[in-house]
Amino acid sequence: MADLSPLDPLNVGTITVHYWAAARAAAGVSAERVDAQTLAGLLDEIHRRHGDRDRFDDVIAMCSILVGETPVGAREPAGVALKPGDTIEFLPPFAGG
Repeated sequence: MADLSPLDPLNVGTITVHYWAAARAAAGVSAERVDAQTLAGLLDEIHRRHGDRDRFDDVIAMCSILVGETPVGAREPAGVALKPGDTIEFLPPFAGG
C-alpha cells in the first residue's frame, strides 16, 4: 500500500481509514484514504469499495468506530462531521481481555 503520510500533498483533504483485526481481513487492506465530509459519506464510500467482499458489511456493522480518539457510539453517522486529516478507526469486538 502507498505511504499514508498526512504530509503528502496528494492526500490533502482526505480522511485516513484504519481497519483492525477482522475488519482488516474483511476489507483486504489495513488502511486507505477516503474523501468524505460525514461518517455516513465515508461508510457509503467504503461499502462501494469493499461491499462485494465476503462479510465486509457484517464486520463493519459490528465495529466500534473512532474519529481520532473519540468513540462515535450510537450517534447518527450523517451527523458526525469529518474534516480533512481526520483518522477513522474500525475496531471489531476483541475476545479476551
